[in-house]
Amino acid sequence: MSTNHHHEPNIFQLEPVEVTRDVIARTRSRGSRYWGIVGVLAVLLVIGLIGLGMRLGSETTKLGYYAATFSFLFTTTQTAPLVSVAFRMTKNHWRRPIARASELFAVVGLFNLLIFIPLMIALPSTEGRWTIWIQAASWSPHVFDTMMLASLVVCGLGLLWSGAIPDFASLRDKGGSKIYSKLAMGWQGTVRQWKMQRVLLSFLGAFYFIGIIWTHYVISSDFSMSLVPGWVDSIYPTFHALSGLQAALATMLLTAYVLRRFGGYKEYIPMETFWAMSKIFLATSMLWFYFWWSAFITYWYGRQIGEQHVLQLINFGPYIYAFVIAFLFCFVFAVFMLIWNPIRKNPGALASIALMVLIGCFFDRVRLFVSSWSVSDLRDQHHLYYVPDTVLPEAPDIMIIVGLISGAILVYMLASRLIPVMSIWEMRELRLYQRSRMLVRKKVMVLGKPE
Repeated sequence: MSTNHHHEPNIFQLEPVEVTRDVIARTRSRGSRYWGIVGVLAVLLVIGLIGLGMRLGSETTKLGYYAATFSFLFTTTQTAPLVSVAFRMTKNHWRRPIARASELFAVVGLFNLLIFIPLMIALPSTEGRWTIWIQAASWSPHVFDTMMLASLVVCGLGLLWSGAIPDFASLRDKGGSKIYSKLAMGWQGTVRQWKMQRVLLSFLGAFYFIGIIWTHYVISSDFSMSLVPGWVDSIYPTFHALSGLQAALATMLLTAYVLRRFGGYKEYIPMETFWAMSKIFLATSMLWFYFWWSAFITYWYGRQIGEQHVLQLINFGPYIYAFVIAFLFCFVFAVFMLIWNPIRKNPGALASIALMVLIGCFFDRVRLFVSSWSVSDLRDQHHLYYVPDTVLPEAPDIMIIVGLISGAILVYMLASRLIPVMSIWEMRELRLYQRSRMLVRKKVMVLGKPE
């Protein structure tokens, strides 16, 4: 048993039958505002694809913002399901209202895979430069990176499907389309079926956790570090993955706030969900600095000409503006604001900080990927001869940035039309585990543990 000593008890009041009826009704009913937003996002996506068409076939130095946008979308959307995976392993209750919203980002992985293919084709050959595929063929990153990302997408979709099977059955029983009957796979809610679902969620969750870390490693290495001669850093892939955890939490804080404020799920998403996520959000913000500093200090004290050029390229030279924004938004401002309890108790304030961190994350990807793709001199794989000038975004780059980010949001919104963004069975289960009890003269919420 556990109690919450920080706030007044926030008991989820809806009965199980009411939860099913309410969530299904919200999933099926989409007003004019929803379709208006979908229409705007669709137009922006088309504009982004036009910009992408203008960039394809250009010099690789012109594809930096395309690479940075892909890395940003991968970092935020495909790392987001890890929030559900990690907190389900700890068997806590506060993650229940955001579990499905987190797993639903796996659908965006399909979109990421599509925009990844042209970028993979444009990736320069490994001949004449050092990569993680030292003894492999020149086509190794093109094949293995694609296989890695595709496997992650399949695993994410399997995780989403296995977690949503009981809800598909509820939609099937409430007169939903035939597609729900196929997705439910004959679900009847037997004890054996529930046990199999738990095993499947654990199995796919473990593989997704391993896969996302490894995919962060190959993307950061092949699409950024290996493009810069002399940039050999074993900490950088870890930093890329850790900043992905921070961005995933920021994505989920912002998503939870939008669902609570504009989606009509205020009764489902209590303040405790924001409070719990904010503490982990603070920890990842401090770790952002720790891993950045660990990589930076090695090059700073090395003082070799190639190491100084690498620091100039990604930190203090042509992309210093991106580095300053990332450093302030992802670390300084984030930590300073998150250390205060009143802010961590305010969903609106947390959503604002999350948006700030996401902006910082995008500029961090700009300094890492745009700078890498701007390097064209590969005469010597041991060090960088000179630091290229700043590559500022042009009209096609802005179209790509806005269009692809809009496309990711569009895919998520359309997926929420088919799959409930709130997990029906998990909220019904939560209703059975919580009680309000008096402790001396104060009411507290008592939560039972399923195991």
